[in-house]
Amino acid sequence: MNPGTRFREALQQDHPLLLPGAFSPTSAMLVQRAGFRAAYLSGSGVAAALGLPDLGMTTLTEVAAETRRLTAATPELPFIVDADTGFGSSELNIHRTVQELIHAGAAGIHLEDQDGAKRCGHRPNKRIVAKEEMVARLAAANSARMDHSPAFFLIARTDAFGHEGIDATIERCNAYVEAGADALFPEALTSLEEYEAVCKGVNRPVLANITEFGKTPMFTADELFKVGVRIVLFPLTLFRVSLGSVARAARELRREGTQKGLVDEMFTREQFYDLIHYHDYEERLDSSR
Repeated sequence: MNPGTRFREALQQDHPLLLPGAFSPTSAMLVQRAGFRAAYLSGSGVAAALGLPDLGMTTLTEVAAETRRLTAATPELPFIVDADTGFGSSELNIHRTVQELIHAGAAGIHLEDQDGAKRCGHRPNKRIVAKEEMVARLAAANSARMDHSPAFFLIARTDAFGHEGIDATIERCNAYVEAGADALFPEALTSLEEYEAVCKGVNRPVLANITEFGKTPMFTADELFKVGVRIVLFPLTLFRVSLGSVARAARELRREGTQKGLVDEMFTREQFYDLIHYHDYEERLDSSR
């Protein structure tokens, strides 16, 4: 079963389907072990891992490489990958983006309707392209996936709400469906009523991005599902928790000169070995001698 088909099955099995962002192979393994049926690779997360802001500074090569790392570690876990604006707006650029991410093992992507100088969807001063330009992006992506993997899942993100309001957001979503989108991602909505309006206004699954410290309140999965949302995204939750833990541990280690007070918070050696199947590899090594 290819990743796109696996993602489509997960969407039918979980109501709603929860997508936590993974930021390393071992974090992807932990996501899978926790019972999630799918996961997410955030463009902001890729940039953050490189010590960069989410301002369109990462490349297709970097995102594809990270996708390969995650999907190699968890081949049964389908990943949706943030493809920003397509890493170039021409049909050929977008075709290559889809092709590369299919070959990297992604189950699907989302493309957005910001202009090339994109930024985080919850920051000010975003600029969006004309509806027709985004339709052309999606048509190119749809054509590419039909050439390489028809089950590849295509999500259309729109940042129109902050500029044009809910009615224009729904209008764009419907145009994006006509261009081949399998699901819609209206970014930075602020109420359950707004999500409900989009869900009622389009005939495709709707994704809610529940990122922390942004414009969208931290609605629960149950609240969102009641208004029609089918996919709930937590793009940086695990990454932010890990950064907070590392920062606290670094301060204590610097202050105390010992890690003794941190041991109870640690993943033990045996827990880590179990996660990465260390003993299986060691047995193979020993048997080959």
